[in-house]
Amino acid sequence: MKKILWMGASALAGAVLVGLAAPVLAQSDFEVLKGKAFDTAVVKDFYLEGNAVPTQKRNAVLIQSTDGKRMLFALLDTSGYGADIQAKYIGMAIVEKPVSIGGVALGVGAYGFGLEKGEREAPGTFQVYDLAGEKVGSGEATYDAALAQPVPLQVVTGAPTRLYLGRYGLDIK
Repeated sequence: MKKILWMGASALAGAVLVGLAAPVLAQSDFEVLKGKAFDTAVVKDFYLEGNAVPTQKRNAVLIQSTDGKRMLFALLDTSGYGADIQAKYIGMAIVEKPVSIGGVALGVGAYGFGLEKGEREAPGTFQVYDLAGEKVGSGEATYDAALAQPVPLQVVTGAPTRLYLGRYGLDIK
């Protein structure tokens, strides 16, 4: 009887340890920063193709990787700009480390990005441009119908960490 109790207690302890370790394994390489760190990092205007385009602080996210490097994403207010700028850009990214967003490899720097939405729930196309307006790359933005609370721009940390533009998601690696 003691052997059975000991085996049961050992199994329970093992299950608890596995349960505690599971969240550690699923942790993200990134965390969302708020407060003063966020407020001091968000830029008022973002330079693209000779234009100082206002950012939308309410639609901005600052994340930090485990090595302390940060990435800032924000939507842009392109109203009042030419149709070419409005069609090309919806947001900006400033990255302090090489990263891949939606399969597009980015070096340290600043970028503008756009999104061509797919038909209905089809994938969209994420396009990234340098500050001069030259295309850096494009990737697929997957449509996530299961996203509980879509907002214009958000980052959901986890494995993988994802940048969401509405319901369109892009892995950040």
